[in-house]
Amino acid sequence: MKRTLFFLFLSGTFFSAHSQKAPADLIIRSVSVIDVERGRTAANQAVVVKDGRIIAVTPASKLRHAAPVEVDGTGKFIMPGLWDNHMHFGGGDTLAHENRNLLPLMLAYGITGVRDCAADISHFVLPWRDSVAKGLLEGPHIFTSGPKLEGYKSVWKGDIEIGTKEELGKALDSLQGLKVDFVKITDNTLKADLYLESIRETRKRGFVISGHVPYAIPMKEIVDAGISSIEHITYLLKAGSSEEESISRKVASGELKGRALTDKVNSTYDKASALKMFRYMASKGVAVTPTLSLGHILSYWDKHDRRNDDYLRYIGKGLQSTYAGRVNSIMKHDSAAIAFRKANYEKSSAVLADLQQAGVMILAGTDAGYLNSYCYPGLALHEELALMVRYGMTPQQALKASVINGPKFLGKKGYGTVAPGMHADLLLLDANPLEDIHNTQKIRGLVSGGKWRDRVYLDELLAETARRTAAGI
Repeated sequence: MKRTLFFLFLSGTFFSAHSQKAPADLIIRSVSVIDVERGRTAANQAVVVKDGRIIAVTPASKLRHAAPVEVDGTGKFIMPGLWDNHMHFGGGDTLAHENRNLLPLMLAYGITGVRDCAADISHFVLPWRDSVAKGLLEGPHIFTSGPKLEGYKSVWKGDIEIGTKEELGKALDSLQGLKVDFVKITDNTLKADLYLESIRETRKRGFVISGHVPYAIPMKEIVDAGISSIEHITYLLKAGSSEEESISRKVASGELKGRALTDKVNSTYDKASALKMFRYMASKGVAVTPTLSLGHILSYWDKHDRRNDDYLRYIGKGLQSTYAGRVNSIMKHDSAAIAFRKANYEKSSAVLADLQQAGVMILAGTDAGYLNSYCYPGLALHEELALMVRYGMTPQQALKASVINGPKFLGKKGYGTVAPGMHADLLLLDANPLEDIHNTQKIRGLVSGGKWRDRVYLDELLAETARRTAAGI
C-alpha cells in the first residue's frame, strides 16, 4: 500500500510540475543567441515565443515553458531577422504580380524587414504593407516612402512633381493621407531652393527623410535643413572634398559637370576634411545608406556577367527587362572606361571606413528590385553585408547596420534584439556571422511574425516563387 501511494505521489508531482509550465507557441532550445549590439553570443539558451512576440530568453536548464512547436537549436545561432534598408518595388501595374512574388523570396533569404525607397506602384505596396502587418500576406515587414518628391519632368516614373511651395504643401498632404512611413526626396529636376524647403517642411510634419543630394548645394546646408539619411555613398565623396564649397558653386553655375566633376571630386577628397564633415553629420543624427551592391555589380560586370545567373528563375521577365538600360550602357565601355568605373567604385567604397570612424549611423541597404540591374532582392542583402565588411566594417557593425539601425532610423521599436517583448522575427543559422559575415547565408530556419519556418518550408517558398515566375503569375 505504501509503495502504491509513493508512486502515486511521484506521478502527481510530475504531472503537476508539467501542468504548471507556462504555455507558449514556439520554443527554440539549446541555441546560441547572438547579441548584435554588443557583438557577443550566449550559448545553450532557450528562446520562447507567444502571440508573435518573444516572451522569454533563458538558459535552457531554466526553461519554464511548454509549446506545441519545439526546435532543437543545438550547434545553431539565432539572431534578429535581417533588414534591407533600401530596395524598390516598381515597374508599373503590369509588373505588380512580379513585385509581389519578391515578398516570399526575400523571406526565404532571411529578410524580415524592408524599406521601400519609392517607385511607381505605391497603390499596391501600401496594401501589401498592411496585409503583412496583419499576418494575411507572407513576406517581410514593409516600410515605404510611397511616391517620392521631385521636380517637373522627372526622369523617374511615379514621382510627385513639384515646382512651388504650394505644390509642396499639397504633395505632403497627399503623402500624409497615404500614411507613408518616411519621405524620399531626390534631385534630378527639383530646384535647389525648393529641395531645401522640401526637407524643412517635411521635417516640420514629423517625417524622417531619405534623399539623394544635389551637387550644387554644400552638404552642411543639406544637413542643417534636416535631412535624415543620404542614400548612396557616392554623394559622400564631394562632402569629403577639401574644395566642397567651390565645387558646389561651380556645379550651380554650370561651370563644372560630367567627367570633369567626377575627376575634381575624386582628386580633392581629403580625409581630414571628410572626417570633419562626417562628424558634423553624426552630431546631427544623419545616417548614410551606402548601397555598395549595385555599384559593384556594374563596375565589375566584365568579371561577372549576371545575365545567365540561376537566380533569375525567381525574377519575372518584366522586371528583368528593366535591368537592360544600365547594362546596355556599360557593355559599350572600352578598357579605359572599365578601368575608370572600377577606380570610381573603389574610391567611393573606401569612404565607408571614414564614415564609420566618424560615428555616422550606417544603414545596410541594397538598391535591389525594379530597375537596378541584377541586384537581386533577398540575396543582395547578404552580398551587401559582405561588401560592407570588405570596405571597412566588422561583421558586428555590418549586422548592426541591418537589424538595429534600420528600425532605429524609422523609430520602430521592438526590433533588433533577441529579448523579451521583441517581435518574433528571428533567423536561425548553422554558423556564427560574427565570425564570418558570409554565415548569414547558412539559414536553417526563420521565425516571422511568431511562425516557425524550417529549411524545408523556405525551400518550398523558393520553389513556389520559381514556379509562379515561370508561369508569369
